[in-house]
Amino acid sequence: MNPGINVVGAYVDDQDEALAFYVGKLGFRVHTDVRNGPYRWLTVQHPEQPSFQLGLFTPGPPIHDEATARTLLAMVAKGAMPPLVLHVSDCRDSHARLKAAGVEFTQEPIERYGSVDAGFRDPAGNGWKMIQAPRDTA
Repeated sequence: MNPGINVVGAYVDDQDEALAFYVGKLGFRVHTDVRNGPYRWLTVQHPEQPSFQLGLFTPGPPIHDEATARTLLAMVAKGAMPPLVLHVSDCRDSHARLKAAGVEFTQEPIERYGSVDAGFRDPAGNGWKMIQAPRDTA
């Protein structure tokens, strides 16, 4: 067995809308998009991280009952889920490029802790922090 995390999931209310956002605006690419009845397994990858997949999953059967699915989607819409982190080499440049592509930011780039970060949300409400690596001060 090769240890390690291969897929991390984010709950979305509309997988087609999420796919358009992650591929069309963030530049990810589709890894897997398969259906088993009403269930859809949809994962995307960052082009520079081919061994890692982000699952774009809709809460519901067979994992959740309807009440739990509604609760989860309400929490996502409020931004209550843990943030995802996108590492970038230049936060201000990435912010300008993504904003021009239609990404709505919740926090403009700000310098702190020796780095620059910004915040945005996907169409479902998942929060993202976009973080530039700290500058080497040596």
